[in-house]
Amino acid sequence: MNNFLNSVFHYESPQAGAISDLFILVLIVCLIILMIVTAMVVSSLIRFRHKPGEPDPSPNHGNWKLETAWTVIPFIILIWLLTLTARGMKQSDPPANQKSDILVISHQWWWEAKYLNSGVTTANEIHFPVGVKWLLTLESADVIHDFWVPRLAPKMDIVPGHPNHLWLEADKPGSYLGTCSEFCGAQHAQMHFLVIAQSAADFEAWEKQQQKPSIPLLTESAQRGSRIFQQMTCVNCHTVNGTAAKGQAAPDLTHFASRQTLGAVLLANTPENLSRWLKNPQDIKPAILMPNLKLTDAQVGDLTAYLETLQ
Repeated sequence: MNNFLNSVFHYESPQAGAISDLFILVLIVCLIILMIVTAMVVSSLIRFRHKPGEPDPSPNHGNWKLETAWTVIPFIILIWLLTLTARGMKQSDPPANQKSDILVISHQWWWEAKYLNSGVTTANEIHFPVGVKWLLTLESADVIHDFWVPRLAPKMDIVPGHPNHLWLEADKPGSYLGTCSEFCGAQHAQMHFLVIAQSAADFEAWEKQQQKPSIPLLTESAQRGSRIFQQMTCVNCHTVNGTAAKGQAAPDLTHFASRQTLGAVLLANTPENLSRWLKNPQDIKPAILMPNLKLTDAQVGDLTAYLETLQ
């Protein structure tokens, strides 16, 4: 939570900066108005407090100057804030009918990223070059979600059947935490993702590596894991290019081992955590759609060995 609160005031993109600056300005204006109103109320309580023996005050039927002032001044402030809001929207909202760079699909409870120019597909990580403004198309596979990277972009609702669009840009390299900020089910609070801004050379290398087919050199354990993967229901949900696994319901695992996290940024992607996940994903992330397959320790070890080869 502290990271998200800090992110509101420490942005790393022009789009997030436009939203943050507008928020801070409106907050300051509201605080000034609150202080003025509070001071007037306190002053009135003290100055005009009824004293015993004094007659009731005579009624006052209006003050033209005062009424004009409290009408005109708020109107001017609202017009000013409206102008700043429109400017912020222009900075953060993309124009219509522009070709997108990445299609982001939200699922219960993970994120799919499809690179429309290169054909790369990944999950829970969005890589892109630093200093370049990329256009995202946001779609939902099930219910309403909300895409939010506090340090890079404003919130954007993702409504089934109604794609939205969003600029994504970063001023400097780094990994930026994103989340779903619209309640979408039991694991809404654990529906995170990483936006990884890289130098142009690093991004190009990452994209080329992701375009390659995953042809691992399998140990005996990994070979057994590959057979288990193909024989069980894994192939109905996951995709691994170059195999019979063509499922679309769960994350593409073609380059699974190159990712930093498991379970939508719930765990670091290590062999130990992967084994825990395979043993019983429901124990780590209750209500996730991946079932407990009742794997033996030997099967978990072989599957872990196989998935760790998918670079």
